Amino acid sequence: MDYYIILYFFAGILQDFLLTLNWRYIAKHKIAPAVGLSFSVTIVSLLVVYNIISRLDSQRSILAIVIYAAGVATGTFLAMKFKVGFDD
Repeated sequence: MDYYIILYFFAGILQDFLLTLNWRYIAKHKIAPAVGLSFSVTIVSLLVVYNIISRLDSQRSILAIVIYAAGVATGTFLAMKFKVGFDD
């Protein structure tokens, strides 16, 4: 089950990378990419939360949440550095 912990980290990166890009598309008034990314972020977020709640015991759930949060922070950093398609 320890591979789930690593998977949560990468899911956190993916989620917040997509979320940050979504906000950037919203700020640029690009509707289609913002809608698609909003859908994707919701799916990733809910799948991870459901998985943490249903698969892990209470000890590993706390660790999984912390690892997931670290992935989310990393995803934000990467998305803020991502420049392709933006005129920043």
